[in-house]
Amino acid sequence: MKQLILLPLLLYCITSGAQTQTDSTAQQNNDSTAAREKSTFTIGAVYANNANYYGLKSDEKMAYIATAASYKHRSGFYLNGVAYRLLNDSAHFVSAYNAGAGFAFTLSKRLTADISYSYTFFPKLSPFIQAANPHNTSLTLSHSSWLTTSLGVDYAFGKTNDVFTTLGISKQLNLFSITSKDIITLTPVIDVTAGTQRFYNYYTEEKTIRDSVLGILPSLLGGGSSGSTTSTTTTQTVTSFDLLSYNLKLPLAYNRASYLVEFACQLSLLGQKVQSAPGKLNSFYTASFYYQF
Repeated sequence: MKQLILLPLLLYCITSGAQTQTDSTAQQNNDSTAAREKSTFTIGAVYANNANYYGLKSDEKMAYIATAASYKHRSGFYLNGVAYRLLNDSAHFVSAYNAGAGFAFTLSKRLTADISYSYTFFPKLSPFIQAANPHNTSLTLSHSSWLTTSLGVDYAFGKTNDVFTTLGISKQLNLFSITSKDIITLTPVIDVTAGTQRFYNYYTEEKTIRDSVLGILPSLLGGGSSGSTTSTTTTQTVTSFDLLSYNLKLPLAYNRASYLVEFACQLSLLGQKVQSAPGKLNSFYTASFYYQF
């Protein structure tokens, strides 16, 4: 559930996650339902300093570049795909790629909905934190007035299954124009995400294997009853539905009729029951370019 205003493009995931689940599509599709004069085809490129999964990130460095393409029919039906390349991944030319489809439609004058499904192809022992759940289904409702309010529900499944909900508000601010054919916008977004964390158990197990392959042997200390207690506590935590992150995103965009350049910063404060660094403040930075035909 991302907030890029003009272009119907799936991205940030991973991003939608890898908002893979990759940080823009749901809001783009929701915003575009008001104007369906024609079908559109969009291509894009993104650099990100880290992969963002509902404000969480992997222990490894996950800076990446991505290329994306999206076709949106005037009816509201759309298809999209994204290919990701981790900058520290020398073993794969493509570190992950995503394909999806969805439908954006109007419920009333101010209320829109978006329903979608996507699948992300992860290689074996992928470092992406969400690699356990390559399937993702999403439903987002958005109400537009002075502020845009959105409520999204995601069901991610595969080797495990998790449910996430995100409640957010956003406001597009038209700052100024350089010429008569462009506009610079700032669209602050505040949202809160809650969900389960079964995916994290799979991530830690896979990370142990990856570290062993690299010669970073896991510690053999701390066994016995203490280890059993830790395992029980972790299982209870990852299956409970808890607050995961409080997020503030600030996308600054240069808009023209057929293309957009965006720089965005996101700050994510993790909840106290998050398995990965509870209470930590994560930061994500992206630079994006999109062209629409």
